[in-house]
Amino acid sequence: MKKSLILCISVLLLFSCDNSKQQETDDYKIGIATFSHETCTFCPRPTGINEFEFYGPPLKGDQLLNANSYINGFVDRITEYGCAQLEGITSPRGAVGGSSGSWITREAFDKYTGAMQEDILNKGPYDGIYLSLHGAMAVTGIPKPEAEIVRRIRKIAGDIPVIVTLDLHANEDHELSDVASGVIIIKRYPHYDSYYQGERAARLMINILRSNYNPVMSTRKPGVITPSVFQGTGVSPAMEIMERARRWEDRIPGVCVSVAFGFAYADVPDVGATVMVITNDDQELADRIADDMNNYIWRVRHEFAGKKLPDTAEGVRLSIAAAKRGNTPVVIADHSDRTGNSTHILSELIKQGASNFCIATISDKRLIDKLKETGRQAADTVTVAVGGYADKYAGDPVEISGTLAYFNKYGRYDKVAVLKFGDNNTVIITPDLHQVTDTDILGNLDLSLDEIDIISLKSRVHFRRGFYENGLAGAIFEVDAPGLGPADLTNIEYKNIPRDIYPVYSKE
Repeated sequence: MKKSLILCISVLLLFSCDNSKQQETDDYKIGIATFSHETCTFCPRPTGINEFEFYGPPLKGDQLLNANSYINGFVDRITEYGCAQLEGITSPRGAVGGSSGSWITREAFDKYTGAMQEDILNKGPYDGIYLSLHGAMAVTGIPKPEAEIVRRIRKIAGDIPVIVTLDLHANEDHELSDVASGVIIIKRYPHYDSYYQGERAARLMINILRSNYNPVMSTRKPGVITPSVFQGTGVSPAMEIMERARRWEDRIPGVCVSVAFGFAYADVPDVGATVMVITNDDQELADRIADDMNNYIWRVRHEFAGKKLPDTAEGVRLSIAAAKRGNTPVVIADHSDRTGNSTHILSELIKQGASNFCIATISDKRLIDKLKETGRQAADTVTVAVGGYADKYAGDPVEISGTLAYFNKYGRYDKVAVLKFGDNNTVIITPDLHQVTDTDILGNLDLSLDEIDIISLKSRVHFRRGFYENGLAGAIFEVDAPGLGPADLTNIEYKNIPRDIYPVYSKE
């Protein structure tokens, strides 16, 4: 009874923002930093300083306070408490190409963690530090990069609360939870809840600083590795896994139950699913919840990691048939193409005589540069070779004769090209990987979805935000085309992952 009363009081303190007496005297100094990258170690191009500074130099000071939605949630919630001074700690921007970049260079990692350390040394001391990380970073010569970031920060900042938020695709283990005060991971894919998890990190930070909450953590590795295409939380069993985590949180307020599904395309030792549980000074409870989540993920491993998808020819055949039945627009998820340069689905659509299709997009900077150098303009008739060269899985360049329907600035790009050819077919060309998650790009490029029967997207799950969850797509086919992100993970030549992880190295 006494223990239950203490738990209830601590829960009220954790989630209450009406601690007016404390707010009158609290004056905390909290640093905010980010270093985020989802590294596909099988991609050909390393990620170095040039890639991280493609869009500009590292962020400094107040620039950090609006760097991403996790940080926005953290800042807004801390501001509501009215008891802390927030300072940005020098941090790198996002790297060009995102997860189409391979191993991060040691030079880049040392530069940015060193800049963080220097900033903390010069601006500190801090009462707490919040880190918005990704969790699937891979660095040459550093097996557990996110844990190393926290360790390096603690060398300068000392024994203060360090709260970390992670993406759902994080590859982590106990080394991170051993050095961080708390780790909170988003629960939705597509990622709708990053702002909310930033808010949770803020509540946790303030209540630790006020001695209302003593975080203890329990971490488990279920031994399951899953391709991203099966991790969407709107489908089973990913949906049930996250719902199970939420039920624990609803049943026992004050606990935080996080699950990272992992990122299978990073050849690192902590790859695969991770469970991280935080409780208020109750290690037994944290272990019990972590064991339950760990065991559940293992029980659903076959459905979660072992499903098969149609290959390119079959997926295109099914898509054309669905379009003929009127189930338009048909969406093809070209999820394996991590560089955006692959032509397998484009080639197959042409081979099978498809019409009214759109490829959104193919990454081909070489073609964009050639069109610029030759002075091409919108409405010109052109014959060009598209894609098919970025990596060994990209396929062959596809020759297209048609009209350059659009050739102008779009978003962050100096030039984007739209090629129209054949029977109302379209290919959108961008300078680098561009993941289309909604229909906005079509309207901005003077394309109408009403005139498109089949649209092929370089996306794994995020496309569902703008094509499925709003009821737009008439049919969806996830196609296991050749590429650097296959659904069948047994086809990948891993070197560094655990030797007992399912399904690559089956425990059965």
